[in-house]
Amino acid sequence: MIHRANPYLYGMRSVLFFLIFFCSFSGANAQSEVLARNFFDQGEFEKALKTYEKLVEENPQNTSYFFGLVESHQQLENFSRAEELLRNKLNNSANNPTLLIELGHNYELQQNTERAEQFYAEALSAVDARPNYAYSIARTFQKYSLLENAAATYEKAMQLNNELNFNMQLARIYGEQGKTELMFENYLELIETNPDFFPIANREFGKYISADASSEANTIFRRLLLTKLQKDPSLLYNEMLSWLFTQEEEFLKAFSQEKAIYRRSDKSLQSILNLAVMAREASDFEAAKEIIEYVIEEAPSENIVLQGNQFLLKMRVENEEKENYSEIEKRYTELLEQFGTGLNTLNLQLDFANFLAFKQNKKEEAIALLKQVSDKANRDFDKAMIKLALADILVLQEKFNEALIYYSQVQNLVKNDQISQNARFKVAKTSYFKGDFKWAKQQLDVLKSSTSQLIANDAMELSLLIEDNSIEDSTQTALKKYARADLLAFQEKNSEAIELLTEILNLHKGEKIEDEALLKQAQLFEGTGQLQKAENNYLAIIKDFNADILADNAHYYLAELYANELENPEKAKEYYEQIIFNFADSIYFVEARKKYRALRGDYEETP
Repeated sequence: MIHRANPYLYGMRSVLFFLIFFCSFSGANAQSEVLARNFFDQGEFEKALKTYEKLVEENPQNTSYFFGLVESHQQLENFSRAEELLRNKLNNSANNPTLLIELGHNYELQQNTERAEQFYAEALSAVDARPNYAYSIARTFQKYSLLENAAATYEKAMQLNNELNFNMQLARIYGEQGKTELMFENYLELIETNPDFFPIANREFGKYISADASSEANTIFRRLLLTKLQKDPSLLYNEMLSWLFTQEEEFLKAFSQEKAIYRRSDKSLQSILNLAVMAREASDFEAAKEIIEYVIEEAPSENIVLQGNQFLLKMRVENEEKENYSEIEKRYTELLEQFGTGLNTLNLQLDFANFLAFKQNKKEEAIALLKQVSDKANRDFDKAMIKLALADILVLQEKFNEALIYYSQVQNLVKNDQISQNARFKVAKTSYFKGDFKWAKQQLDVLKSSTSQLIANDAMELSLLIEDNSIEDSTQTALKKYARADLLAFQEKNSEAIELLTEILNLHKGEKIEDEALLKQAQLFEGTGQLQKAENNYLAIIKDFNADILADNAHYYLAELYANELENPEKAKEYYEQIIFNFADSIYFVEARKKYRALRGDYEETP
C-alpha cells in the first residue's frame, strides 16, 4: 500500500522550518549587531568594522548595519571608503537627501568645511521639491548638532506647505540655540492650535522658567503672554500666566488670573483651592489667607465653606503665638457648633483633637472628643483615622502599649492604604521610643521598600540610627537617651529635648550618636528661634562629619537657614552648590540644584 504525503502537513513543516531558520538567523544577526556596537563603543574600531562588514554582506538593506559600517570607517579615518559607500548608497536609493548630509559630515570630519556646506545646502534644497522630506532631513542635521540647518529645514517646509506643523521641533531647536523668545512663540502657537498641549509644554517651560521673576526667560514669557492677552482675552493666556506666577511664587498675581478664569468659565473653585495650598506650602501665609477667604465667600456648598475655615485654622495653629491658643480653641468650638459633630466634620474634629492634645495639653478632652466621634463611624477608613489620632495621643501620654494596639488595628482596617504603612511606621517609632530597638528595626527594614517615598526615607534613616548606635555600644545607653530626646520633641517639650541632647553631646562625644544629636538639636534650635545656635550645629557636622551619612542633610538645612531666615543668599548658594557637586545621590539634590540656579541668576545646566 502506497502512503501519499499529506500536502497540508508538508506545507506546515516547510513553514515551520522557515520560521525556525528565520528566527535563528535573526537572533544571530541581533547578537552580532550588539557585538559590533560594543566593539565600536569601546573604541575597537577594527573589530567593529569586520563585524559590520559581515552583517552588511548578509543583509545589505539594513540601514543600521550600513551606517555602523560607515562610522567604523570614519573612526579609522578611511574617509574615501566611507564616501564610496555613501555615494553608492545614494546612487542606488530613490532620492534620499539625508545621504547628502552624511556625505557632508564625512567632509566635515576631514576639516573640509566648504565642501561639507555644499552637500548640506543641496540637502536643504531638496525640501523645495518635497517638503514632506523635511522631518528626516532636519533630524539628520540634528544628529550632527547642525541646528541652524535643522531649523532652516523646518521653516522652509512650513513656508512651502502650510499644512505642515513643525512648531514643536522648532521650539526645541530654538531652546537649544538659546533663542528663548522664538522658542516660546512656537510653543504658544502649538498651544493655541491645541490647548490640550499645555501640560506637555509646561514640562518644556520648566527647563527655562524659574522662581526668579527677573530672569530673561521669565521676562520674555510674561511679556509674550500679556501681549497676547491684550489682543485676545482668551482664558488660555490667563491659565498660562497663573502657571507662570505660581512658578515665581507670586501667588496673589496668580490668584488674579485664577479669579478671571473662575468668573468667565464654568470651572469649579478647585484651582483656587490648589493655589492656596501651594501658597501655604511656600510659607506665603498672607496670600493663602486671602485666597481661602475668597473661596469661602464664593463657595457653592457648605462643605467648601467648612474646608476653607478648617484650612484657615490650620494656618493659625502653625503661626500663632501660644498666648493666642485660647482664641483658636474658641474658633474650633464655634465651627463645630455651626457645622455639627457628625462625620461630615470628622477632619475638623481630628484637627481639634490634635490641637487640644499637642498645643493645649488637654489630652483627656481630646480623647473624649475622638471616642465620641468614633461611636458614629461606620466606614473602616474613618475608624482608622480616628484610631490613628488616638494612638498618637497615647504616645504623647507615654502609654506605649495601648498606642501599639491602636496602630495595629489601623493596619488591619485599611490594609492596602498608605495609612496602613503610616501606622506601621508609627509602630516602629513607638517601639523605638520605649527602647525596643530590635523590634523597631525589624519593622523599619520592611518599610524601606514602602510605596511612599517619605515613609521609606524616614524608615531608612531611623533604621540606620538604631544600627549605627548598637554596634559599638551593646548597652545602647546613648541611643536610649537620644530616643528620649526624640520623644520629648514629639511631645513639644523642646527645651527639655535640647537640654538632653546637650547632655548626650557632652557625655558621648566621639560616639556614633554625636552627629545625630547635633542635627536633631539644630532643628530644635530653629524651631525655638535660636538661629545662631542652629547654624553652629550644622557647621560642626560639616566640619567633623563631612564623610558621614548626615553631611548632605546638614548642608541642605544650613543652605535653607541662610536663604530663608538669616537672609544670606551668597552663603545659601555656597551650600546648595556643595550638595550638587559632592552629594549627587542625595534626596536633596534636585531641590538644591533648583534653588542654586534661582540664586545664581542664570539657567544653564548645572553639573
